[in-house]
Amino acid sequence: MIALIDEKKILEVMKNAGKPLKTQEIADMLGVDKKTVDKIIKKLKKEGLITSPKRCYYAPSQ
Repeated sequence: MIALIDEKKILEVMKNAGKPLKTQEIADMLGVDKKTVDKIIKKLKKEGLITSPKRCYYAPSQ
């Protein structure tokens, strides 16, 4: 069974972590493929919902 993942789940994981996360960490926490998370991260970043405080790490925008 393929887990359905959406932007809300990724944002929730980031907020709960309380620190910037790598895409692999997010994928592991959600039990999904890193490529899936990469696509959603790219979309969220374009929409301004997340930021990248340092290379390859992502956090929700303030």
